[in-house]
Amino acid sequence: MRDRLVDLSYAGGWRLVRAMPHGAASALFRAGADRAAGKRGPGVQRLARNLSIVLGRPAPPELVRAAMRSYARYWLEAFRLPSQSPAQLRDGFRLHDFHKLADAHAAGTGAIVALPHAGNWDAAGAMVTAHGLPLTTVAERLRPEGLYQRFLEFREGLGMSIIPTVGGSGSPVDLLVERLGQAHIVPLLADRDLSARGVEVEFFGGRTRMPAGPALLALRTGAPLFVVDMWYEPDAPCGRVVGPLPLPDPGAPLDVRVRLLTQQVADGLARGIAANPADWHMLQKLWLSEPSAADPEE
Repeated sequence: MRDRLVDLSYAGGWRLVRAMPHGAASALFRAGADRAAGKRGPGVQRLARNLSIVLGRPAPPELVRAAMRSYARYWLEAFRLPSQSPAQLRDGFRLHDFHKLADAHAAGTGAIVALPHAGNWDAAGAMVTAHGLPLTTVAERLRPEGLYQRFLEFREGLGMSIIPTVGGSGSPVDLLVERLGQAHIVPLLADRDLSARGVEVEFFGGRTRMPAGPALLALRTGAPLFVVDMWYEPDAPCGRVVGPLPLPDPGAPLDVRVRLLTQQVADGLARGIAANPADWHMLQKLWLSEPSAADPEE
């Protein structure tokens, strides 16, 4: 019953938000973000702690509030994406140096794109597909199953091809190698490892694990690996394609090359997050060993 209620809540939210005038919906989500920031539940406390580590000092309440507003803006925009035309999708996200992805597709290599949980990654993907580039990514298998299917339909409706992390027709890595052989763009959220088998890296002075997938794919296929910075401007979500990252010495063992390349990804993600910390939507514990940072200000 609980799973059914969760599924119905998301379905109702999708329909309601798309039907509302944008100004009213924006005010509603902003108020909800401010309320959540004021209540300081576990997710907000963790966000504040994460931001304190990024800053190297206690995250002020106004930054935490801004980060919650950014997170709410992501959900508002995601709910409304399916009602937009291809032209609106193309114009609704500003991706600096987008030509690097288009060039990789034209060259036949495809491209691997490491993303943070920041800004609006769904709008970025929709912009790429609206330009006519094939895009394949991996999605966590959410529970309940009905909710996963709803997100699957949402992203496939925007032109994305989705491979589930588990329960698919084959190994996600093998399927992504196949899609890169077809010159697809392969964006992967790379700042949080969901498998507990990720590569240990240094990140803002602490130790965490990040997924090995982006590095493995680059080393297996030779496709260029980029990092994309993600942030919000008042009028639009934005991003910047950075790279391609240089590949490690091919004479080194594979595990060493994966570790070195994943550290490059971590460094690139850290640079973008540090530039726009309020747009990083990390409400989960991330670090294995956290650098010393005072608790966020109350």
